[in-house]
Amino acid sequence: MHHPRFARRYARLSVAAETRMGVGAVRDRLLTGVSGRVIEIGAGNGLNFAHYPGSVSEVVAVEPERLLRRLAVEAALRAEVPVDVVPGAAEALPVKSEAFDAAVVCLVLCSVRDVQRTLAELRRVLRPGGELRFFEHGRGGGRAMRLTQRALDRTVWPPLSGGCHVSRDPVAALRRAGFTLGPYRRTLLPEKGPRLPTSYCVLGTAWPAGDAG
Repeated sequence: MHHPRFARRYARLSVAAETRMGVGAVRDRLLTGVSGRVIEIGAGNGLNFAHYPGSVSEVVAVEPERLLRRLAVEAALRAEVPVDVVPGAAEALPVKSEAFDAAVVCLVLCSVRDVQRTLAELRRVLRPGGELRFFEHGRGGGRAMRLTQRALDRTVWPPLSGGCHVSRDPVAALRRAGFTLGPYRRTLLPEKGPRLPTSYCVLGTAWPAGDAG
């Protein structure tokens, strides 16, 4: 939960990636049209906050890492929608059931300890008809890249990157957890340039099974 060296490095690199890698534009697409009361899991340093539209009445942003949570609080003060930053783990969210109209995961399923428990918690806290917006990186590329991703996950990548994994499959995980996938698109970050183990991303919407609209 507490990775101070990684948190400092992530805070610096994530801000640079907003423009250099086009992540800011992806955040806009991720959050366009979201409304009502929203829970964001793994809010990091709060870079999503500036992209929430005025149709959002409140964001509850859960972040377990202390340094990133402090930066998120600072970002919340600058946001145009109300944002409440709280500590907590994705696998045991400190909120009531069926309390939110939407949930957001943005580059976080790669680093949670238990993906299926996290997604079960998201199903629990969503109201009937609620939606999940997701932007995640994971498994991709050809055979050589996928072998590289698996090798990194078994060795150096998680301890160096705050528990991040590069070979998880977020779309398959959502389906296993009982979500129905709506429109989603696969994309590369950066779109041009070398393909990295973290380049293979997916952006979309999902609903708990039976709620898809």
